[in-house]
Amino acid sequence: MISVNACRITLAFVFAAALATMAAAQQTAPFEPTVGQEGKDVVWVPTPPELVEKMLDVAKVTPQDYVMDLGSGDGRNVIAAAKRGATALGVEYNPDMVELSKRNAAAAGVSGKATFVQGDMYEADIAKANVMALFLLPSNMNRLQPKFFNLAPGSRIVSNTFGMEGWTADQTETRPDCSAWCTVLLWIVPAKVEGTWQTPQGPLTLKQDFQMLSGTLGTTPITEGRLRGEEISFKAGSATYTGRVKGSAMEGSVSGGATWTARRAS
Repeated sequence: MISVNACRITLAFVFAAALATMAAAQQTAPFEPTVGQEGKDVVWVPTPPELVEKMLDVAKVTPQDYVMDLGSGDGRNVIAAAKRGATALGVEYNPDMVELSKRNAAAAGVSGKATFVQGDMYEADIAKANVMALFLLPSNMNRLQPKFFNLAPGSRIVSNTFGMEGWTADQTETRPDCSAWCTVLLWIVPAKVEGTWQTPQGPLTLKQDFQMLSGTLGTTPITEGRLRGEEISFKAGSATYTGRVKGSAMEGSVSGGATWTARRAS
């Protein structure tokens, strides 16, 4: 006959063992993110897979590109870019998300192309990137603007839904077959041309607001001034000027067949 005390001891051991098993399971269970979970600078809301692909299409990502995502979450932008052959890097503050991204990259077979690091997106070195694939709030984007402007001319910044104060997107695409987060915005980083340039037609004085240009050629105001990477275009009077910026020089053609050149004066 089993005593009451023996039964109690047995039940206690069984209960303790069950608790230990549950605790071990919780410790070994892989991290699963929750939509809307708080992060350091932004809550986590994943970009729908079809919009990820649209973003990379609009950015024209190729195997020659170096793609970065700041606040990379579960790694989907980086992994999708790596699947296209690009070298890609995600910077994510949450270490659990970093490890999840690494597992996802391994499962997708792109660990050799997709890298993830734990870090602050505002401190990240993005100089190597020529494509930024992002899903951030306008406040995050605005704070990152100086870094974006310092990327090499022709670099592409592609964003899910949200833009940046004062910067007009070079291209906007909307997917008609989705219900949320349906818009892709693209910016092409322009060359820095603000200042005075010497040309045979007189001084070319330019004021630059990202890719938009205003100013004068001699005493004639320029209109429709725009940069797309190193490509420049503007009108002065009835003449249309197109050309390319090459460091401290520009050269191109004028409507009618003539050519023009410019050298930076200041």
